[in-house]
Amino acid sequence: MVSVIYNKGDLQMEKRETMRETVLEEKAETLIAIGAATAANCIPCFEHLYEKAVTSGITASEIKRASEIAALVKGGAHTAISSTIDELVGSKKVNELACSKTSAGPCRC
Repeated sequence: MVSVIYNKGDLQMEKRETMRETVLEEKAETLIAIGAATAANCIPCFEHLYEKAVTSGITASEIKRASEIAALVKGGAHTAISSTIDELVGSKKVNELACSKTSAGPCRC
C-alpha cells in the first residue's frame, strides 16, 4: 500500500492507493468472483459480475460452469452441517458429498 499525503486548504489529506500484483488474469478473477457470488446467493453481486463477464468476452458456458462448480462446493458445506446435526442428534447417517464420495463427517474435498 502506498500513502500520499497532500494539503488541501487547511486540511491535510491522505490518499491510499493499493498496489496490486497481478497474479491471475482478469478472466479468471471474474469467474472466481462469479462462483463466490453464486455460493453466497448474492443476486446483486452475480448480476454485476455477469455484466462485467459478458462485456469482457466471457462466454455463457464459462459463466454457467463457474456457477455449477460453486454450487458443488456449497453442497459440500450443506453436507458438513447436515453431518454435524446428525452427529449431535445421535444419527449414524452417511451423507453423499458433492464430489461423489460419502462421509459421516464434513466434506474434505
